[in-house]
Amino acid sequence: MGVTHVTVTVRNPADPERTWDGLFLVDTGAVDCLIPGKHLREIGLAPKAQRTYELADGSETKLDITTADIEFMGEIVGSTVIFGADDAEPILGVTALESVGIEVDPRNQKLKRLPAVRLK
Repeated sequence: MGVTHVTVTVRNPADPERTWDGLFLVDTGAVDCLIPGKHLREIGLAPKAQRTYELADGSETKLDITTADIEFMGEIVGSTVIFGADDAEPILGVTALESVGIEVDPRNQKLKRLPAVRLK
């Protein structure tokens, strides 16, 4: 399976005019979204808490998190976002995808909209 990217707007929910746009790697193995911390700070977001995450190599690390509005493919969702390293590749996690009824089509490496958001 190849990689899928999507353009995402990250919005400060308390000040919706403050946004950052980026090209995000779609990662169905990631629960939350990861965004370079410098961009979150630029739009006025600050860490609210820390959460321990398991990395791909099995190690664990504690990272700063906050909440932001995530907009892509004409949909918007409030989401937990991780303050990544300033040079980190932005990641769109599965929670944001599933919350708006979008899944990855692995054959075509594209995002596809489901007929309805799954409630069950």
